[in-house]
Parts: sequence; structure tokens; C-alpha cells
Amino acid sequence: MTQLSLKRLDATRSEFWSELDALLAWDSVSDDKVASTVREILQNVRRRGDEAVIDYTNRFDRMQAKDMRELIIDQTRLEAALNNIPAPQREALEAAAQRVRVYHEHQKSDSWSYTEADGTLLGQQVTPLDRVGLYVPGGKAAYPSSVLMNAIPAKVAGVAELIMVVPTPDGVVNELVLAAAKIAGVDKVFAIGGAQAVAALAYGTQTVPRVDKIVGPGNIYVATAKSMVFGQVGIDMIAGPSEILVVCDGRTDPDWIAMDLFSQAEHDEDAQSILISPDVAFLDKVQASIDKLVGQMERAKIIQTSLTARGALIKVNDLAQAADVVNFIAPEHLELSVEDPLALVQHIRHAGAIFMGRYTAEAIGDYCAGPNHVLPTSRTARFSSPLGVYDFQKRSSLIMCSAQGAATLGETASVLARGEGLTAHARSAEYRLPEK
Repeated sequence: MTQLSLKRLDATRSEFWSELDALLAWDSVSDDKVASTVREILQNVRRRGDEAVIDYTNRFDRMQAKDMRELIIDQTRLEAALNNIPAPQREALEAAAQRVRVYHEHQKSDSWSYTEADGTLLGQQVTPLDRVGLYVPGGKAAYPSSVLMNAIPAKVAGVAELIMVVPTPDGVVNELVLAAAKIAGVDKVFAIGGAQAVAALAYGTQTVPRVDKIVGPGNIYVATAKSMVFGQVGIDMIAGPSEILVVCDGRTDPDWIAMDLFSQAEHDEDAQSILISPDVAFLDKVQASIDKLVGQMERAKIIQTSLTARGALIKVNDLAQAADVVNFIAPEHLELSVEDPLALVQHIRHAGAIFMGRYTAEAIGDYCAGPNHVLPTSRTARFSSPLGVYDFQKRSSLIMCSAQGAATLGETASVLARGEGLTAHARSAEYRLPEK
């Protein structure tokens, strides 16, 4: 049996908060070498277009494309993937897609307006983005669930054209990813990846259309490229390693909790899994379950590295203190494995997704519950939200003055504009005032 040494923290100790702060610290900024490489790729693609995209794709993904047409994955190919995957996989993808679509339909915002007594109309017009780019990791490590989670909200929002880029290193194409793209309604797919794909989406090439926003996960080169093109286009977020925080009152099967911690630890060595409980004996039981079960995992080495480097078992006085710790951590995924989760959730202010009750595994949310699994990491849940339909909609203010409204508002605007020394502003409003 493997024995892992997880950090033990005690919220009753004076040094707890500084210890917790150190545990949570994560520097996701790319180094100078990565930044320099990405900057060069962006500049080359912007200048040379398709030619640069082909060169980088052949070099980094070990391809032999001579023309961009060889890197287009058409709708016929997507349809074939959907038809050829095993029936249980197709059924699971379609069931998940339906649940994700139904959930996100509830998020859709509509335009609104109201008319004041003097006839002035004020309101907000909501419109979808015209074109969105979706980055999807490719090759053997591919995630069809991410296709659904990124593409379906965009389509629910009304995005007219969704462009997907997915690398196919050594020509390896993931059939599930292509099938998911078909189910989600992706319009165009290009077999390109890395910073060159981000550049192509941001600037446009002779073949790849320029988009308004880029969403989807990727490696450090992709993340760095997204950060550099932000402003030229919108982006969803710069995501850090996956995280799970479990709060348990000590009455859930410790094997369940151990496996919940594993579910995020297996993503990569930098993932973070933390358990909070007021029951010290339960923390010991979960530690024993971890030691017992970890050897059974296919990704045991990754889990072990993740848990020993960034995992922790935290003792608190009670669930009220647990809520305080949760709000400080602001986790990506939060499980409330307690007797009355509906009461405890009222005290949670910062979390990306909250899984309530003993029977709600975080993994359900990753695939098919319905809410989006693209979530704020690295404590950014303090000020940001899960990806949703609202990320693919814009809001324009509507203002239409009646003659009477122009008179009333013009007087106010004139006074304020002259107070700021902006005479043209004032006179622009004054021209519309009735003569006295």
C-alpha cells in the first residue's frame, strides 16, 4: 500500500492563513522564452498568413501539409465520425449535449426597454457575437466534453459562425472530438493548434476567418498567445491548473471523498485537491483511503505528485469556519458533502461550481449535469463566473430622447459639461433646447 504525505493544516492555529496562502500560490505566467517564441509566431502569422500556419503546423505537429486545404476538416468528416463511434459513446455525447443545451437556454438574455413619462426611451439591446473561435486540445489527450461546454453556449447565444481549431499531431485525429463538434453545431474545423492557431483566429488568414472572441483550453503556449491577442479579440480566461475543494462533516464514505480528490489530481501534477473537515478522525480515514486506493489508479504517479505537492487536509472548528476557509480559497470546484448543503451554501460567496450533497460527485459536472465545466481557477472565482451564454452576447445601451426629454436632460448635461470644461459637449446638448 502506497503512503502519501499530504499537508495537514489546522485552522485554529495562528499561522494557518499564511500557510494556506502559501499552499494556494500559483504562478501561471509563462517564462521569457515561451513569451518570446509566442510573440514571434504571432507576428509571423499576422504577416504571412496561411504560409506561416502551414510551416508551424508541419514543424510542431509533425505534419506534411502543402496547402491549407489539407488542414480543413469538413462537415462530411464530422458526420462520419459521429456515425462511426460506438453507439454508447454517441448516446452519451447526445445526452450530455442535450442537458448542457437545456441548462444554458435559461441563461439567455433578451433585449429590453422602457419609456419614461416624457416619451424618452431607454433600454438595452442584446446581440450575439458574429464569429467565435474555439480552441480544442488534440491528439490522444483530447476532451470532447470541452467541445460541448464551449460550443453549445455560443450556439444558444446565437453566434452565427463557430470556428474550431484542433491540432492533429502525427495526423492523429480524435473521433470523439469530431463527433462532439458535429453534435454541438460547429461550423468550420481546422486541423491546426498551438500559438499559430490562436494567431490565425485573432488576425485571420487567407483561409481562416478572423473571429471576435477565442475560447477553450490549451497548453502554456496557447494560454500565452491568448493573453497576447487579448484586445485584438476577446478571450474567455487564462486558466490555471484544475482544483477541487471538498467540505465534509465526516459522515460520507471516506473512499468516496478520496476518489473525488483523485478526480482532479489526475488532470496533471499541478492540480490541487483539498479536503476540509471539523472531524480529525475523518481526515485520518480519508488519508487511509487515499493510501489504499491510489495504487489502483491508471494515473497513479500524476495523482501522487499532485497530492503531495499541492494537496492538503484541513481541520476546522465547525462548518461555519469551513465556509470562511472556502471563501478565502475561492475554489474552481466545491463539494459540500454535508448533511444540510442547502444551509451551508448560503454562506458561500466565492466558488466556480458548487456540488451539493453526498451523492453529487464533481465528475458529474465535468460531463453531463448541465452547468458549464469551464470555470474560474486560481482564486479568480472571487470576481469571475463559469463560461456561459452571456460570454457570447453583447449589450448595447439604447437612448432615444423625445423633444421634452432632450430639454430636461440637455439642461443637466450642459451644466455638467461646462463644469468639466467641455464646451462642445455642452453646446451639443444646448442646440436641442427649446428657445427661451
